[in-house]
Amino acid sequence: MTGLRGPSGNGPSRGARGAPAAGKRVVVPFEDNRFLSQLLGQHDAHLALLEDRLGVDAHAHGNVVVVTGSDAACDIARDVLEQLYSRIARGDDIGPGDFDGLIRHARIDTQTPSTDGQAQIATRRRVVKARTPVQSIYIRAIQKVDLVFGIGPAGTGKTYIAVAAAAHYLERGLIERIILSRPAVEAGERLGFLPGDMRDKVDPYLRPLYDALYDVLPPEKVERDLETGVIEVAPLAFMRGRTLANAFVILDEAQNTTAMQMKMFLTRLGENAKMVITGDPSQIDLPTGQKSGLVEAVDLLKGVEGIEAVRFTGADVVRRDLVARIVEAYDRAG
Repeated sequence: MTGLRGPSGNGPSRGARGAPAAGKRVVVPFEDNRFLSQLLGQHDAHLALLEDRLGVDAHAHGNVVVVTGSDAACDIARDVLEQLYSRIARGDDIGPGDFDGLIRHARIDTQTPSTDGQAQIATRRRVVKARTPVQSIYIRAIQKVDLVFGIGPAGTGKTYIAVAAAAHYLERGLIERIILSRPAVEAGERLGFLPGDMRDKVDPYLRPLYDALYDVLPPEKVERDLETGVIEVAPLAFMRGRTLANAFVILDEAQNTTAMQMKMFLTRLGENAKMVITGDPSQIDLPTGQKSGLVEAVDLLKGVEGIEAVRFTGADVVRRDLVARIVEAYDRAG
């Protein structure tokens, strides 16, 4: 393996923030160097992430990884390395997001030992593991109750997790169909003025939902289910007058619903159905002075049995650090 630090231990150890960490020293042994190579990542990128997130110094030598830093940070680093090595040995693929997710959860667990750890959703194509503690709360809320609001900035996984949960329920026969919807605010819901058939008109507004579907389900299944109506994608305007039963229903970009639209959508919920409503109240595109139906609904339904609202913040952004810093800058300005 080549890189800044390989399993041979040749080359300098960068250390967290460019300087060696001091304190506790932990030696973590591994049996199989093939798995260890995957664990370290290309050019030891995963060790670099461990150093950056935990403020430790980490380097590989032979079949061991040596971690130096504070007691708590070293314990977390060891647990993360051992857990991910076990996943690799089982045949799972891992990446930077897996390191980041376990580290974020471990930090919370050391502060609040009663937390339940990292939640996950299994689909035929992949296992989606929560990458932040709030994502774990969100997943468990979806599993527990029939109506969940996911509120917060872009990049926090609100929509992706909802689609993964829908795929999970469909594959296990717990529901009969998936219904994905989004308000087409940019077109004023007057989709007839756009060229093409209904799918052509709606697709530009629902592309993030399609992307998530193709990521968690085999492409051929997505296409087949779209053709047969098992997966239905429709603008919010087409929900009026329907009862959505035996379905997993997702309303994305719900900050752009009016109060009347939101009430209409919420009252579509039928028997054996789950509904997840996602949105970012900081990105409302409604006309000035018009209140968001999402904001109103979350306030009105606070404390109602069977409904949970999960709030994400900039700390939950999982796309990349730069996105998190952008969100934080806008939050400060707001």
